Amino acid sequence: MNPEVRERLLQATYDCVARWGLAKTTVEDAARQAGVSRATVYRYFPGGRDELISAVVGWEFARFFLRLYEEVSDAEGLEEVMERGIVFAHHALVEHEVLQRILVTEPEILLPRLTTEAEGTHTLVAAFLAPYLVRHGMAEGTDLDIAADFLARMVLSYISSPGRWDLDDPEQVALLVRSELLAGIR
Repeated sequence: MNPEVRERLLQATYDCVARWGLAKTTVEDAARQAGVSRATVYRYFPGGRDELISAVVGWEFARFFLRLYEEVSDAEGLEEVMERGIVFAHHALVEHEVLQRILVTEPEILLPRLTTEAEGTHTLVAAFLAPYLVRHGMAEGTDLDIAADFLARMVLSYISSPGRWDLDDPEQVALLVRSELLAGIR
């Protein structure tokens, strides 16, 4: 199978969801947008629409984590990784046109996916944070898996529901990171 065709199908499906929403996007729409036949879509995604939509979600996650890595890769310490990562993730979520559109127009479709697939997201975030915890230090005796798990759950919680914290304010994010997130592992 041709990776360029797969990428084109993913981008086309993403574009269709952005235009019409999740519920109205069909395999036919994705095929037409990608300039391929419906049979080609099924060759790449034998599970049909559900598999295609799941692949697009995974594809978008991968793109997000690549951008996040680029944002924090030159950070000096764990605090800076966390601060820059939280600000980036918050903005990425708030400014994500497709996600925001679906949250407004089709929350009944998206919200169950976010809650039932949240463990997968949590696992990705923990795996992303683990090398930074190793490289930038934890208190002696701190278990890496427990620390990564804790930070992933907390970061996801604050990004989706910041409470009293203004995640647009770097000073507030720095205080959040130092006083609440890293206090338990340092």
